[in-house]
Amino acid sequence: MSSAIAPAALNDFGKQHVTNGLGRITEGVITKGNGSYVEYLDGKKMLDFTCGIGVTNLGHCHPKVSKAAADQCMNIVHAQCSIAFHEPYLRLIEKLLPAMPHPSLDSFFFWNSGSEAVEGAIKMARALTGRQNIISMQGAYHGRTFGAMAVTKSKTIYSDGVAPLMPGVFSIPFPFWHQHGLPPSAPDSVLTLQSLYQLDLLLSQQTSPQDTAAIIVEPVLGEGGYVPAPKEFLEGLRSICDQHGILLIADEVQSGFGRTGNWFFIEESGVKPDILLMAKGLANGFPLSGVVSRKELTDKLKPGSLGGTYAGNAVSCAAACAVADAFREENIMANVQARSRELFAFLTELKDDQTLASYILDVRGRGLMVAMEFASSEAPGAAFDPTTPKGLTVKKGMASRVAKKCIEKGMLLLTTSVYEVVRFIPPLNISQEDMKKGCDIFAQSVREVVREN
Repeated sequence: MSSAIAPAALNDFGKQHVTNGLGRITEGVITKGNGSYVEYLDGKKMLDFTCGIGVTNLGHCHPKVSKAAADQCMNIVHAQCSIAFHEPYLRLIEKLLPAMPHPSLDSFFFWNSGSEAVEGAIKMARALTGRQNIISMQGAYHGRTFGAMAVTKSKTIYSDGVAPLMPGVFSIPFPFWHQHGLPPSAPDSVLTLQSLYQLDLLLSQQTSPQDTAAIIVEPVLGEGGYVPAPKEFLEGLRSICDQHGILLIADEVQSGFGRTGNWFFIEESGVKPDILLMAKGLANGFPLSGVVSRKELTDKLKPGSLGGTYAGNAVSCAAACAVADAFREENIMANVQARSRELFAFLTELKDDQTLASYILDVRGRGLMVAMEFASSEAPGAAFDPTTPKGLTVKKGMASRVAKKCIEKGMLLLTTSVYEVVRFIPPLNISQEDMKKGCDIFAQSVREVVREN
């Protein structure tokens, strides 16, 4: 038997043996996480404004969550969902019921990932309606498995070279100013009217209502650019679904679990989804997703039509129970709202700085799901887009260059969308001190990139 690989050689070992289909924003091996920070094998410590892409909402290795998982490991790790109920699964439902955005959402199925939750929702919608077609949003991200990939419209990278995708998928523009060729100042009412007009046209020209099973929407567009859906738009979708017997699927995989300052963003609109999807922050890093619907609907499903070897894993469910408790006991929502005000005030001040104003197009989001978009003369549709800066030549990739600077200065930050957007996803329990530290690093990085430009 060969000796173990030396720690210093692990990164190179990974490059050699981990598939090239995975991308990474840093070099190195993460060995430890604590709260708002991660540590690498070489000793560097990084402030984490990514949270594993919105997963560790309570920070890394939250003591109550980790203890709940460890304790569960000493009872039972794998209690297969098709064999019998297990207690953490049922306790989790008990804790989540009061957090649902509508009391009609009372029937739960737990799976492993957001993509699987999307797959389950599509399967349910087709089975329950007897219809095939699904309508999704331009800019949407729902996952990389085949059904989820088909309704994903944020980037072509996810489906390059793997067609044909799942048939029966159509899309409309999300009410985002880019998608209608309007300036960032375009009012929500105009964006909503344009998107609903396109939906009405789609139902007349491409997929008739009697062939349409569901409309799937991220209440906050995630990978498409961190764009909250206007209340009027979600209300419009609900009205059209009610009119035609179409199911409304709300994908809150990224925007759920306190990320926007509510348990789920759709609460703000008062709109009731027929199916609600959750994952990411649900179990603070343990693989778990949820598909929630109405019992009157799920009673129509055939037993055995849903399932999965690891679906609703006992350890993950125990961790999620502890997450729900921590949200309530530690006043997490109040911290989200306080830190959100600080972050938006900082980004708005940066945007209003006359030395930077021409480089920054927009600041948007909700809670601690926040984005800044930079100007670009090479963005998709720039030749036709009235927001394209005139007389300003901005090197391509400003968002990625800013994110790279942040990483060099000790903070993990992600870009998103086909536009020049950086996204802020810090822990929901981040301290005021660490929020200021992250903001300072970001400001320094932006100014350096602007000077280099």
